[in-house]
Amino acid sequence: MTSSNNWQRSHRLDSLGVDNVGTVVTLMGWVDTVRNLGKLVFIDLRDRWGITQIVFDPEIIDDFESLAKIREEWVLSVRGKVSKRLKVNPNLPSGDIEVIIDNYEVLARSAVLPFPISARNKLEASDTTRLRYRYLDLRRSTVKEAILKRCQLVRSFRQALESHDFLDIETPILYKSTPEGAREFIVPSRVQKHSYYALPQSPQLFKQLLMVAGFDRYYQVVKCFRDEDLRADRQPEFTQIDCEMSFVDQQQVLVTIEEVLHRTLELYDPNYVGKPFVRITYDEAIASYGTDKPDLRYDLKITQIDQLFANCSYQVFNNIIAEGGGIYSIVGRGCADKFSRKDFDNLTKDAQQAGAGGLAWIKIAGDNWQSPLKKFLSPEIKDQLRQGLSLTDGDVLLIAAGQQQQTCVALGVLRQQLAIKLDLIGNDNCWLWVTGFPLFGREDGSEKLITLHHPFTSPRPEDLSLLADQPLQVKALAHDLVLNGVEVAGGSIRIHDRDLQQRVFETLGLSKEQIDDKFSFLLEALSYGTPPHGGIAIGLDRLAMLLTGNSSIRDVIAFPKTHRGSCLMTGSPSALSDEILRGYHLTPLR
Repeated sequence: MTSSNNWQRSHRLDSLGVDNVGTVVTLMGWVDTVRNLGKLVFIDLRDRWGITQIVFDPEIIDDFESLAKIREEWVLSVRGKVSKRLKVNPNLPSGDIEVIIDNYEVLARSAVLPFPISARNKLEASDTTRLRYRYLDLRRSTVKEAILKRCQLVRSFRQALESHDFLDIETPILYKSTPEGAREFIVPSRVQKHSYYALPQSPQLFKQLLMVAGFDRYYQVVKCFRDEDLRADRQPEFTQIDCEMSFVDQQQVLVTIEEVLHRTLELYDPNYVGKPFVRITYDEAIASYGTDKPDLRYDLKITQIDQLFANCSYQVFNNIIAEGGGIYSIVGRGCADKFSRKDFDNLTKDAQQAGAGGLAWIKIAGDNWQSPLKKFLSPEIKDQLRQGLSLTDGDVLLIAAGQQQQTCVALGVLRQQLAIKLDLIGNDNCWLWVTGFPLFGREDGSEKLITLHHPFTSPRPEDLSLLADQPLQVKALAHDLVLNGVEVAGGSIRIHDRDLQQRVFETLGLSKEQIDDKFSFLLEALSYGTPPHGGIAIGLDRLAMLLTGNSSIRDVIAFPKTHRGSCLMTGSPSALSDEILRGYHLTPLR
C-alpha cells in the first residue's frame, strides 16, 4: 500500500462496463461489504452513483494481510485494472466487470456503526436513532435515492418554469411579522433594541411586490417557516416552489401551472403520460367526497338520498330533514361478505368520532336485507333504494344523517377507510384542481372571522356586495391542487386594488392601527398601478414524498426534525447563555 495523495478519481462506480476491460482506473468510495475468502478479498465499493466490485489478490498486493482490518464504511482509494467477471451480477450497472486492485490507500476509518448501512443488511434501528445519525442514514440506498429523486424533481421544475418565462428571484428571510394564518418564528434584533424580525411563512407579500415592480413572472425554490404543531406531513421549516404571474385570471393560472407540471413530470419521469387534470368545485368536493382534497383514484361517492326515504317511518331521519339536514350514503359494491357486525360497529364509532351523529348500514341480499333499520325498510323504500342507487345483491349501503358539511365530512373519513379495506386504490396518480373555496371561515370556538387561504386572496367579483353583511357567503378566487388525496399546492388570484384590500382587512376585524402597522407598505404599493396577478405555491416536500412512494415528508428532507420540532443530530433548539440573551436585549428567565 503506497500513498495516493496525488491520485485523482477517474470513474464513478456505476460507469464501468465491458468496454473498459483492460483499462487502469482509480476509484474512491465507501466499503459497502467485505467478503474475505482467504485467498482473495472481494469488496463492494460504493459512491453516490453506484457500486463496483473490487478484488484483492495476494499475488498482486504486497501487504495482503492488512486487508483483514478493513471494515464496512471505511473510505478507500484504489487503483487497478478492469476485468470481465465470470459471473455477471444483474443487480448492478457495473455487474459485468470487476476491478483487480494493484494499489490502495485507506482514506478514512469508520467507528462501529449504530446501524447497518449496506442494503444487503436488514435495518434494525428506531426512527430516533436514524435521526440522531442522519448523515449515516443518508448513506442507505433507499434514503439516498429519495433525496436524489427530490433533486431531480427540483431540476425538472426549474427547467419547466424557465421555459415558461418565469424568473428565479430570491426574497428576504428576515421579514416583518404579519398575520397570515399561522404562528411565526421570531428573531430578535441585536442592533435595534426591542425590535424583531419574523421568519416568513411564505414569500407572499414579496412576490406580490415583484408583480407591482413589473417582473411579470416569478418563481423561487424557497424555505418557509411556521411554528405549528407538527404531523407526518409538516415540519417547522419546509420548501415551496413559489410562483406568481401578472396580467392573468384564474383560468390562465391553472392552465399555465398545469402545463408547467406536465413538463416537469415529463423531465422527471420518462414514462410519464400526461392527462388533463380533473376540476371540481369546493362544494362538489364536500358533497361528493366529504373533503376538499378528495382522492379520485377510486369512486365511493357520497350521495344525498332524502327522496329515497320518502314516507319512511323512521322518525330520526324525518326530524333531521325537518331541521334542514339530509340523509347521505356511500355504496360498497359486492363487498357484503367482507363486513361483520363488529366491522359495522367499528365504522359507527369512526363516523361518530369524525362528527356524524351515528351510522346506519344495510346489507343487500335478495329480499332479506340485514340492517338495524330493517323494520323501517318497507318494500316501497327498498325499491326506491335499489333503483335510485343501482343496488344489487352483495352491496353494502352506509347511511348517515345530519347537516350536510358535518355529515359528509364524516362519511369522507369512512370513504377512505373503505377504499383501503376493499383494496380499491389504483396505481395511477390522479391530479385535480379544487376551486370555489369560501373566502372566510370562523376561528375554532369563536365568532372571529379568518381567511381560509390568506387575507390577500381576491373575492369573486360577483360576491363583493356580500362582503359587508354576509362575508361567509363570499367565494374566493382560490385554487388548490390535489394529488391522490393530498393537497400539494395552493394559490389564488390576489387583490390588486388598494381599497378592496383595505375592505378585506376591515372585514377581518383589523383596526386602522393594526392595518397601518402590519400592511401600510403593501397598501401603499397597491396605490402605484398594480397589475392583476395571481399564483400558486407548490409544496415540494409533499410532492416529492408522493412521487417517490414515501409516507412522510421526513423521508425526502435531508435533515428533518422530529414531530416536536427537534433536531436530534445537533441538539437544537437549545438554551442560550445569559450573556448572549442580554446581547439581544432579552432578559434571562433564570
